[in-house]
Amino acid sequence: MFNIKVTVRLFATLRQGRFKEQVFDYEEGTTVADVIEQLNIPHKELGIVFQNGKHSELQQTLRDKDILSIFPPVGGG
Repeated sequence: MFNIKVTVRLFATLRQGRFKEQVFDYEEGTTVADVIEQLNIPHKELGIVFQNGKHSELQQTLRDKDILSIFPPVGGG
């Protein structure tokens, strides 16, 4: 049973073979880590995660109408 809708936005290299932005239905109690696992994003490809524009931890629980933005590690030099 799905209770919440979450907009997931992927950035830079995380979009390759995936999508830019998509709305998903999740069960109440779904965490940021659950979404990342469902999207098959390896830990080494994970940089910063924002939930509604604020830094989010992987164990953070998502709420209805949240916007989850996932960024790869920043490279450069």
